[in-house]
Amino acid sequence: KGSRYRAFLSFVCTATFVTAMLKHVPLFFFILQYSTLSLPSEKQYVGFATLPNQVHRKSVKKGFDFTLMVAGESGMGKSTLVNSLFLTDLYKDRKLLNAEERINQTVEIIKHTVDIEEKGVKLKLTIVDTPGFGDAVNNNECWKPITDYIDQQFEQYFRDESGLNRKNIQDNRVHCCLYFIPPFGHGLRPVDVEFMKALHEKVNIIPLIAKADCLTPNEIKKLKDRIREEIDKFGIKVYQFPECDSDEDEEFKQLDKELKECTPFAVIGSNTVVEARGQRVRGRLYPWGIVEVENQSHCDFVKLRNMLIRSHMHDLKDVTCDVHYENYRAQCIQEMTSKLAQDNRMESPIPILPLSTPDVDTEKLIKMKDEELKRMQEMLNKMQQQMHDKEQ
Repeated sequence: KGSRYRAFLSFVCTATFVTAMLKHVPLFFFILQYSTLSLPSEKQYVGFATLPNQVHRKSVKKGFDFTLMVAGESGMGKSTLVNSLFLTDLYKDRKLLNAEERINQTVEIIKHTVDIEEKGVKLKLTIVDTPGFGDAVNNNECWKPITDYIDQQFEQYFRDESGLNRKNIQDNRVHCCLYFIPPFGHGLRPVDVEFMKALHEKVNIIPLIAKADCLTPNEIKKLKDRIREEIDKFGIKVYQFPECDSDEDEEFKQLDKELKECTPFAVIGSNTVVEARGQRVRGRLYPWGIVEVENQSHCDFVKLRNMLIRSHMHDLKDVTCDVHYENYRAQCIQEMTSKLAQDNRMESPIPILPLSTPDVDTEKLIKMKDEELKRMQEMLNKMQQQMHDKEQ
């Protein structure tokens, strides 16, 4: 009886195990199938999605460069604005000239280079100043040294690009020109129009209304409208903001719209810190109150800084490279090709003579020969038709 009981108990346990296995077989196969199907999706990841990270690391390691030109009469606050934009002091050793010294002063080109680092990102900033512009009694072609300098930078880059050592090309091309328009007057002066027309095919021009604290808000609005009208009237091509992509967020689209409506920017610069509403801010202290540089209700300094540094610096460089430099490069190649063709023609041992135009008698003879050939063709067609009729 004991052996029979043990056999029966073993049979019951085996049956229970088999029944449990049969119940879990579908679940087992489902898990196996799901894991098998999920494996290929993991293998499909190649890794090129990390390319932006690679470019970012390489760019940050290499650093960036930007060349900014400032132009305008003396006393318009160019140096102060540049120091306010980049929180640096680029004009420590600057010597101010008196009125007598400025009479005979010619337009100079002075470069200031400073290395700035912010959150691990390095920027080599080059400021090109143009002291003496518009200060003389006779300002005829006072912009010529400036246009020559821009062309020289294009020429140097073209030579480096065509040379053997193309890996370490230093880009000194002017990426942007801030042109300071005086706040007094009724719009653009003749020298302003001629300067911008001479440079608008060579560099990105951003017009600014200097010392905007001299004007009331209504006066600033009227002056902006007047300058925009005259820019369109004289066909001046200032820097155009690129259109926003459809996938941009609404905040960026609103910022872009505000920037387009603000041009030309009315700016104020200051290197001094004053106390306003219990806070220390950069501004100007007047008997009637305080003008804050970074207060958007006082001026467009913050909008200019956001546009120039935070949102459109790379686009300014792209337009310089893809538009202005390419135009210069195409012009240089065309001049070199035409000169080479002219030299080859002069050195050719076989003289190349121009084709002579036929005179009146020659044209008559050619016409008579054509008519005679036409008559002979008609006679031949008639003879062939007669022979064909006789055969039938």
